[in-house]
Amino acid sequence: MTTKHDRIIQYIMSLEPGSAISVRKIARELGVSQGTAYRAIKEAENREYVKTFSRMGTIRVEQDKKRGIERLTFAEAATMVDGTVLGGHRGLNKTLARFVIGAMTPDAMEKYLSSGSLLIVGNREEAFRLALEHDCAVLITGGFGCSEGIKQLADQKGLPVISSTYDTFTTATMINQAISERLIKKEILLVEDIMMEEPQYLYENDPIKEWSSLLKKTGHSRFPVLNQSGEVVGVLTPKDIPEASAGLVRDYMTSNPITVTRKTTIAYAAHIMIWEGYELLPVIEEGRLIGVVSRKDVIKAIQHMRSQPQMGETLEDIILSSFGSKRMENRIRFTGKVTPMLASHMGTASWSALTMLMSTAAIVSLRNFRHSDIVVDTFTVFFIQPVQLEDMLEIDVQPVEEGRMYNKVEVCVYRDRVLIAKALLAAKAMRK
Repeated sequence: MTTKHDRIIQYIMSLEPGSAISVRKIARELGVSQGTAYRAIKEAENREYVKTFSRMGTIRVEQDKKRGIERLTFAEAATMVDGTVLGGHRGLNKTLARFVIGAMTPDAMEKYLSSGSLLIVGNREEAFRLALEHDCAVLITGGFGCSEGIKQLADQKGLPVISSTYDTFTTATMINQAISERLIKKEILLVEDIMMEEPQYLYENDPIKEWSSLLKKTGHSRFPVLNQSGEVVGVLTPKDIPEASAGLVRDYMTSNPITVTRKTTIAYAAHIMIWEGYELLPVIEEGRLIGVVSRKDVIKAIQHMRSQPQMGETLEDIILSSFGSKRMENRIRFTGKVTPMLASHMGTASWSALTMLMSTAAIVSLRNFRHSDIVVDTFTVFFIQPVQLEDMLEIDVQPVEEGRMYNKVEVCVYRDRVLIAKALLAAKAMRK
């Protein structure tokens, strides 16, 4: 029998994206208590059927079946600039791909307006209409409003018109930073992007020969193990299987395995697999098995990420941006100046910034030497002399120990050929 809770969830799922949702409205329309309605709305929010935004309340949104990329929606942009939505609520969950600043004539502006864009403009009614006619949302700066005709057109088009008290420069800066952050997050793969959903599994009380049956049936050789309550209690891989085929799965499985969630990063999963020697990680949600990731898939995903063009700058990218590099026999040399970004409030290079500079140079060099990704084990650093703003530095990175899996590099920082800092970094190479 369908419970009241399930009935509310189904009702929410049936609503059009952009529909406003409230506890009182659901309680009144479905004849349930406000407490029941509140709990169901929170569950729908956890499932990403609805989102709550300040100044706008809770609205029905489209759920992404697969994350793929992190999106910036018009609703999030409106929240960011403390905006008030004047019309077009139905389009709040649409993706904001780019923005246009309306400091030009309508004729010049028209060629920049396109679907998925946001026009940031002051009190210009003709610009509002032109944007909406080109399927472009509108952000009005300076706290101005718009006419009823514009509100009606926004509702008809399903495109939001938002008013913010901030000026054009401030709103554009805030939204540009948010888009840049999303582009960086786009490059970060999560477990949910590569996991195998609805995996085959064994029960701990199954006879060990059941593993052979699953192997023949699926072609896979590694399986999570559940108890009778459906909880993950182990993992069984070929290296666990003895030559004899007697006994139960629980007698041979690796017990109490580390598990991950949908939102675990691939880099973290790779780190766990390399250091713990795991070949398979179960993926759980609310205590139940929803998928698995293999070591091979994780390494392939990392290789794929490295082959993609960089869309946004991370702190590591920025900190090395003022340094050039060249290969010199058995070492790599980075040359550059101490920029204000690396300086402390005293005008000398910050120790923490220098540490990141040295570790980043070491990691980049090690990847170059090994032609593979690495996981850092230890990083030991010694500072000898302070460094001033505008000082020219040379950073030499040289391998001191090379093994099949384990590697060490020495990092030496020079100013005018005088050693001012030294470090040793040890790491493991990522291999399938």
